[in-house]
Amino acid sequence: MIIYFLRHASAGERLESPKKDEKRALDKEGIAQCSSMGRALAALDTQVDLILSSPLKRAAQTAALTGNEMGYEGKLVLENGLRPEAAFADFRKMLDKYSRLEALLLVGHNPNLSEFLGRCISDNGCEASIELKKGGVARIEMARNSASLQWYITPKLVRALYTAAAESSRPKISRK
Repeated sequence: MIIYFLRHASAGERLESPKKDEKRALDKEGIAQCSSMGRALAALDTQVDLILSSPLKRAAQTAALTGNEMGYEGKLVLENGLRPEAAFADFRKMLDKYSRLEALLLVGHNPNLSEFLGRCISDNGCEASIELKKGGVARIEMARNSASLQWYITPKLVRALYTAAAESSRPKISRK
């Protein structure tokens, strides 16, 4: 199984009230991160069978916007196993539920999404240290009892690649 771990994009400052914080939307930067990351995933020919998201607004928006840019036409499933307070046991139970699928895109929150990623790819059940940046995505290939990290890209890297590509395609003006 291929699993893409996508941390929700930028959503501004955390709100004091947990109920209000659950409804915190992406900010302008976050929307741009989703657009560019979705296009980058499409350019990498990323195909997923299902997108699973935390039910919190910022994660669901990230999932929807990124999935749209990727050309994903399936449904978006909200899963409590991706909530900020979810435990690794909840996450494993959720993965077991979808184990028949070949590729999943999971959208959640730190610190637990980074923890889940690290625990999936570590050999001894400890946590490998990988910190997903907001809007960053990691790809792992998971076998029965092991997984390996294939790649990890950040919005900053994607932005740099787009900038470099735009600059290289500009006509060069010769000054004599």
